[in-house]
Amino acid sequence: MPAIQAITMPKWGLAMEEGMLARWAVEEGATIGLADEIMDIETSKIANVFESPVQGVLRRKVVADGDTVPVGALLGVVTEGEVSDAEVEAYVADFLASFKPVEKAGADAPKAEPITVDGRTIRHLRLGPDEGTPVLMIHGFGADLSTWMFNQEALAADRPVYAIDLPGHGGSSKAVDDGSAAGLARTVRAYMDAAGIERAHLVGHSLGGAIAVEIALAEPDRVTALTLVSPAGFGPEIAGDFIAGFIAETRSRKLRPVLEMLVANPGMVSADMVEDVLKFKRLDGATAALGAVAEANFAGNTQKASLRDRLKDVTVPVHVVWGEADRILPAAHAEGLSDSVKVTRVPGAGHISHMEKASEINSVIKSAG
Repeated sequence: MPAIQAITMPKWGLAMEEGMLARWAVEEGATIGLADEIMDIETSKIANVFESPVQGVLRRKVVADGDTVPVGALLGVVTEGEVSDAEVEAYVADFLASFKPVEKAGADAPKAEPITVDGRTIRHLRLGPDEGTPVLMIHGFGADLSTWMFNQEALAADRPVYAIDLPGHGGSSKAVDDGSAAGLARTVRAYMDAAGIERAHLVGHSLGGAIAVEIALAEPDRVTALTLVSPAGFGPEIAGDFIAGFIAETRSRKLRPVLEMLVANPGMVSADMVEDVLKFKRLDGATAALGAVAEANFAGNTQKASLRDRLKDVTVPVHVVWGEADRILPAAHAEGLSDSVKVTRVPGAGHISHMEKASEINSVIKSAG
């Protein structure tokens, strides 16, 4: 049956209200498939590739390169079957006439909140229903819960999904007693107690991946599965210049090339992303906390945690995901793992593949149940 389908500005993260269509990657008249990369979109946080949610022929570009529009605005029109130009134009006119931008989130909308854990404040965000196996997302060094902006909401359609700021990061207390992966794992386990999470599928990125493994080893009954994105602790090598630069640089011109090491395409790093990191580092105690975590895990430009040989003792399904262009932790660390560990290598992605190739990583996480 002939069909007309809309491509609209996506909502990436709870705070996103608008986005800039930086570049169309396809021309009018092109046939596009589901998940084809069809445009680049820049938000206040990061620029990213937008994968098509529909398939068919791109009949009309409604928004041009460089234009900024609200979430939900019509970007383009795709058709399947015999659809006339007049029908396409009528569809566009009707959409534009009836479109109303999404209202700003009210006071009752989900938002990150503090929770007390062992006498310290941990900031967390919970999305999704009460039913289903919970997912707990644990970020890496220098990041915060917003690193999951392309993942958490997408996963929360049928399960509760939690994301936290580790001690010393984001909106959590800056005091770091034991910044090692094992020490931070104890804090995350205490957070699970405080949040009422009995068992969860743990999703960890980088240092968060090492923390997730430590939790699974210490309390296996509390973990249903592990999804590890470029996890720390799987080899000694690490880009020490990234760690040092992230902590030391205080000017955007110097910090930008450090942050660009995180991605395969440096164009993904926006000016706002750089400024957000600088704002965090100006908080009292933030730089000292980062230094303490770095010293506990990466002193001497090598990784202290050694977890790859301990994976054999993990009793739940483990899926390791690695961007092939990772410049922080080498993708070679995914080689030679236990036969029980599933490995997915992601072409065209660097260290933060969960942001660079969000749809692919979300599918991996969902496949674990």
